[in-house]
Amino acid sequence: MATVTFHRIEEPPRPAGPGRGFALWQLGFRPFYLLASAFAALSIGLWALQFAGLLPHAYLQGPLWHAHEMLFGFALAVIVGFLFTAGRNWTNRPTPTGAALAALAALWLAGRVLVLTPYPLAAALASTAFPLAAAVALAIPFIAARSRRNYFFIGLLALMAVADALFHLSMAGLVALPGWVGLRVGLDVVLFIMAVMAGRVIPMFTNNGVAGAAARRHAGLERAVLASTLALLVLDLLPLPAAAAPAVAAFLAACAALHLARWLLWQPWTTRRTPIVWVLHVAYFWIVVHLALRAGAAVGWSTPSAASHALTVGAIGGLIIGMMTRTARGHTGRPLRAGRSEVASYALVALAALVRTFVPLVAPGLTMAAVGVSAAMWSAAFGLYAVTYWPVLTRPRLDGQPR
Repeated sequence: MATVTFHRIEEPPRPAGPGRGFALWQLGFRPFYLLASAFAALSIGLWALQFAGLLPHAYLQGPLWHAHEMLFGFALAVIVGFLFTAGRNWTNRPTPTGAALAALAALWLAGRVLVLTPYPLAAALASTAFPLAAAVALAIPFIAARSRRNYFFIGLLALMAVADALFHLSMAGLVALPGWVGLRVGLDVVLFIMAVMAGRVIPMFTNNGVAGAAARRHAGLERAVLASTLALLVLDLLPLPAAAAPAVAAFLAACAALHLARWLLWQPWTTRRTPIVWVLHVAYFWIVVHLALRAGAAVGWSTPSAASHALTVGAIGGLIIGMMTRTARGHTGRPLRAGRSEVASYALVALAALVRTFVPLVAPGLTMAAVGVSAAMWSAAFGLYAVTYWPVLTRPRLDGQPR
């Protein structure tokens, strides 16, 4: 069986003592993890204000605002924070810090505020400028270090900007495309990024954190998983006739099977006593669920909403809470283990995904109750992270290292 080597990520030394001072702008994960978690916790309240009619002049309203902001606000912020942090390790070159990092965070924040105002052009410019600016900032160290295996991340961030631009142009009636096209493309890009990063880190974190786990990867399977995931992007852009639904369902089912085979090679059952690892395995399994539900939806056996929330709440939310915990602890010199608050956050996100995905499928009359319960658990999970990790993200490393 062919094997592939794991991509190395720095593991922290043992903590030496408490850090002092304000370190929020020292590295990309710090502001973006904090902003994203606070936004995830507060966004449900903003959505409620919209429903109550207290933000009647907002550019984006209701489900459109919710979908756009969870993707181009919350998820993209965490992706950028992670890439700025990992990119520094991959290239041994600096990524944005200090004033440059603060300016990027301000640009992200401007996009979140402006969509709540009646100024669509300003909102569109700020929102699309953020992934473009992040792509440029990432390109500088990658190209200088000739880190060719990571160039595609630059392209993916640029593609997120294109997807966001398509959304705003369709909202303005300037392109003959429905708004969901931009959202669908953006979700496909995020799914591909997750598939790439999960393959790099989950088996390595499993072997590092669980004695005798023996998680492994198979080169041929890796190529098939990533190729099929990328093909989803092309599939979603094609104007396929209704008669193609069975073929689409078969492809999605095959893609789900490939992801499942990959996940099983990572030995997920060995991680049950290590929460900081099992959270990543549980989250990745939601990709399998998402693809299976999409296959079912293509032939009328499921619903697009169930498939979308399996991806957004289960996979994206789960991987984000798991990676935000691990990378924040690792890059601040803390032990790589989850405490009670972290485990509570993991459980709340997983339960939110279960409720939001499956209750409306099995009991449609309880859909609104399921939405409310799921939203409350989601807000609690990320609110707990924001409160718990405020001192972690704003103070220097415990081991005295610069970053």
